[in-house]
Amino acid sequence: QVQLTESGGGSVQIGGSLKLSCIVSGFEFTYSQFTLAWFRQAPGKEREAVAAIREDNGASYAAFVQGRFIISKVSASNSLYLQMSSLRPDDTGTYYCALARGFTDWEREDDFTDWGQGTQVSVSS
Repeated sequence: QVQLTESGGGSVQIGGSLKLSCIVSGFEFTYSQFTLAWFRQAPGKEREAVAAIREDNGASYAAFVQGRFIISKVSASNSLYLQMSSLRPDDTGTYYCALARGFTDWEREDDFTDWGQGTQVSVSS
């Protein structure tokens, strides 16, 4: 059974940084084709894709985080990360990691079959 567990959320001021982590258990990063992604959901808004990384380490980013966030993974520890910098109030929300197997449209949450419980990020002035 696959489990994803996020951590690293918190409260920061505008311009600050946070690094989110996601431990993936029950799934090997040697799988032939998969995508790991970060989604977020702000209060009162729909969940949206933030960034994704494929098995070959190819990464994709939403335009609103381009140049500020970096997604990475470490196979040896089955870990996914999201380094967030230059944080803004509109980055506030619950951040989720998710896993999809096979060919995936990384921005389509329906393609992702396994999800973590989320970690809260709050950015204030």
